[in-house]
Amino acid sequence: MTDDTNQNTVLVLGATGKTGRRVAARLRLRGTPVRAASRKSATPFDWTEPDTWDAALRGADAAYVVSPGWSGPVHDFVARAEAAGVRRLVLLSGRGADTWGDSTFGLDMRDAEDAVRASPLDWTVLRPNNFDQNFSEELFHAPVVAGDLRLPAGDVPEPFIDVEDVADVAAAVLAEPGIHAGRTYEMSGPRGIPFAEAVDLIARATGRAIAFTRISTEEYVTALVADGMPEDDAHHLADMYALMERGSIAGTTDGVDTVLGRAPRTFEDYVLRTAATGVWDR
Repeated sequence: MTDDTNQNTVLVLGATGKTGRRVAARLRLRGTPVRAASRKSATPFDWTEPDTWDAALRGADAAYVVSPGWSGPVHDFVARAEAAGVRRLVLLSGRGADTWGDSTFGLDMRDAEDAVRASPLDWTVLRPNNFDQNFSEELFHAPVVAGDLRLPAGDVPEPFIDVEDVADVAAAVLAEPGIHAGRTYEMSGPRGIPFAEAVDLIARATGRAIAFTRISTEEYVTALVADGMPEDDAHHLADMYALMERGSIAGTTDGVDTVLGRAPRTFEDYVLRTAATGVWDR
């Protein structure tokens, strides 16, 4: 199914990203017309260039929205979506976003939630835990391949969720008008796993020596800045681990089962599938 402009078209933002590309593929397989939008796609979309928004929205019935990384733009985007005739919004946010308090982490996600909730459109918010795929795509991948993942994370478990489950849920919500309006789905994997155990599972499956090292927040921020991340962004990311240490998002949820009628995939299943691809080989 190619991009379309009929009344059932779903606009997928971040269509080359971790979730967007998976959501778009699932919708196409269902026979849903998809307009895939990103900075480099046939339908260009850039949060920093509002002139690209209207063409992406034109003729779409629903939109899958991933916040841009800073507060503000989603409010204007939602207003333009309403003016363009969009009827439904599905927002990717973060687990327990309304419990984060004064943390500087995820301000963009909380602002985006405020924007969609305040709109007259049908909206659904998806709040997953950290993705399994963070270990194999971007965030933790290079350190794991190098043999030592160093984070300011302790023994509090994280119920990592497979991004394939997130995409399954998002596609189902987008393809089922009316059923999920006004709902917020907290989404986790089937059990909590400390980072040290997660890394050990990867090491065992790959037959490699891979360590997990707990470091201080200061050491983590220093390392991120040395790798080129702006200092404010480094502190905001470090705050994610402080949130995790509180334990408020360490429990499991039934969000995946509620939408899909099945249990979420296990971390072990993710590790086995991913190890076979060679992505963790040197």
